[in-house]
Amino acid sequence: MIETARLTLRPWRAADLDPLAALCADPEVMRHLDGARSRAAVADWMDGQAALQDERGHCFWALERRSDRRFLGFCGLRMGGAHGELEIGWRLARSMWGQGYAREAAEASLAWGWANTRCERIEGWTVRANTASWGLMIRLGMIRRPDLDFEHPDFPAGHPLHRIITHAVERRVADA
Repeated sequence: MIETARLTLRPWRAADLDPLAALCADPEVMRHLDGARSRAAVADWMDGQAALQDERGHCFWALERRSDRRFLGFCGLRMGGAHGELEIGWRLARSMWGQGYAREAAEASLAWGWANTRCERIEGWTVRANTASWGLMIRLGMIRRPDLDFEHPDFPAGHPLHRIITHAVERRVADA
């Protein structure tokens, strides 16, 4: 569990399914992702994150506000993807946007990654149209890395989600 001034990042609980399913059914939240997801798909995804937590000690953790324990979404780290590097990711309920929660959770996730893994780089992936996401990556100190862009294997050429842009931050000596 990671705590910040306002947030808790924690492993998933069964009670998270309903609010996560609602978040993942919101077309605006899912606009730059792969579209709204069914409750069953969300449950499978949560199970996968729990398995990652058990196997690696980290995942995209459930995110809640400390003051009232309200579920806000998720943020965290997972291995894999196009380069086999640690990826940072987040997704918050639309009503939570613009309040600094994503940045606060992402900063805590990055700090956890540097302190608890041996990774040399943490990457963030999105599509060019998702300006809010890559804007946060820049505010986190991540650098645009066109050399690490890739074509998402789940989407055909020409699909809006086919071409993924990458931002990355390298481990500093102080993080070692």
